[in-house]
Amino acid sequence: MLLITSALLTLAYITKGGEKPVTFLNSFIIGIAQAIAVIPGISRSGATISTGLLLKTGKNEIARFSFLMVLIPITGAAILDIAGSEFTSAENIGIIPLITGFAAAFISGLLACSWMIKIVRNGKLIYFAIYCFIIGLIAIFAS
Repeated sequence: MLLITSALLTLAYITKGGEKPVTFLNSFIIGIAQAIAVIPGISRSGATISTGLLLKTGKNEIARFSFLMVLIPITGAAILDIAGSEFTSAENIGIIPLITGFAAAFISGLLACSWMIKIVRNGKLIYFAIYCFIIGLIAIFAS
């Protein structure tokens, strides 16, 4: 499946870009790409960003839109975990480790998102496509 992600990213790289805004129809199509990305090996951000670029959406806009889209599944997963009581009891964890973990996750997530937006803006997704292709081939031949 990493080969599919690689193909999508390569196709988005060789396709001429555009500056269209995200429309309702485009957001629906990009949402379908996000839903398909639940298949292991298909990158969620790779699928949504490449689909948006193939739909001629502007690079800045699709990068921000893709990372805003992830809030819905993350929030849904958190709600399901809380409703199903499938989370660790905070009784055994002190407040300092919780705050430290939250801060580390927040800062690293913020840095990763800003880094990825910069990569999309500069049009360097081809490097991620090459990486996915190589790792996909390794996975095929190693199994």
